Amino acid sequence: MSLAIVPGSFDPMTLGHLDIVANAAKRYDEVIVAVMINPAKRYRFDMKMRVKIAECTVAGLSNVRVIAEKGLLIDLFDRLGADAVCKGWRDEKDYSYELRMADWNRAHNPRFRTELIHAKNNHLDVSSTEVRALLEAGSALEGYVHPDAIPLILQSVKEKP
Repeated sequence: MSLAIVPGSFDPMTLGHLDIVANAAKRYDEVIVAVMINPAKRYRFDMKMRVKIAECTVAGLSNVRVIAEKGLLIDLFDRLGADAVCKGWRDEKDYSYELRMADWNRAHNPRFRTELIHAKNNHLDVSSTEVRALLEAGSALEGYVHPDAIPLILQSVKEKP
């Protein structure tokens, strides 16, 4: 049985992320969305809420589950016995960054394999940063996040300004 990990901060998970997860779910028997922590980032949503939003977003994909992970991706890769890590990219900047990360991961774990999946054209401008900016502006989130996740996101924003 093949297993892929789709890691990310998912602050919050977007339709672009969902597209990458759905793509991976077609290629692998099981996909684990790993909601992770990047110490260099300040998060709008706490880990619990990021996991809830991700679970809501991927609910329609039967071979996908969501976990919270506080450790390193290279350790999670071995712990789960993963075959690959699937990462999305939108532009050359993303691609270059993901290649550097793939090289670092492989240097620290020779078994580590990264599969880069290009975002669909209609998701090239979709990012968690853009969603957070829309939230700050009070704008609609349709077309950026899964419709079922919108109430969770809006409720979380009301509870935590």
